[in-house]
Amino acid sequence: MRKASRLFEIIQILRLAKKPVTGADIAGRLEVTVRSVYRDIAALQAMRVPIEGERGIGYILRPGFDLPPLMFSIEEMEAIVLSLALLERTGDAELKQAAKRVTAKIAAAVPPPLRQTLDANALHAWGFAAPSASAIDLSLVRRAIRDEEKLDLAYRDELGRATERIIRPIALIYYSETANIVAWCELRQAIRNFRSDRIEDCQPTGLWFKGEGDGLRQIWVNGWQINTPAAAG
Repeated sequence: MRKASRLFEIIQILRLAKKPVTGADIAGRLEVTVRSVYRDIAALQAMRVPIEGERGIGYILRPGFDLPPLMFSIEEMEAIVLSLALLERTGDAELKQAAKRVTAKIAAAVPPPLRQTLDANALHAWGFAAPSASAIDLSLVRRAIRDEEKLDLAYRDELGRATERIIRPIALIYYSETANIVAWCELRQAIRNFRSDRIEDCQPTGLWFKGEGDGLRQIWVNGWQINTPAAAG
């Protein structure tokens, strides 16, 4: 068990204890040496976690201290860090800013042992970031998916042919180089994928498909075929 995880577990053990807990008891639960427990408790005390007690007698967590409601294991924190790093590779500027706000909120909510995972700069998502799509605001698409509003697209297919489509957007798929809108196409009367880098204009219509989104997503999922690309616009 890594140190950050041990520190978190020690706080949990002391928080739930009804009486002083000895270093030996904590060591037995965490399957580490008593010496490691003493070092970890000293580290927590240095971080201003109000642990009182001494060796041979036991330790308590002073009343009034509690863990924040937002708590993660060290592996969960690493998953969050990597997920936020992957968001930086999308072309969605609004989501990039949201990722920064999420990082700040988590850093403010978790205790120092877990905050170190955010600050360590040890997990990265490399590769080319997707260029921002100039003709389409992906936040508009996400809102249309949430609100179940139809969109009016000016679109060019893989051969460069221009077409106008009214779509019912149901999902947004992010790739490293672009994003795909999954939608029910009213022209084709079927589920189609529309690449964001082929969309020349995208506007809300003020027309709605309320209550249909989940059903259309189920049609989409039922149509998945392994190793078979989805139909394009």
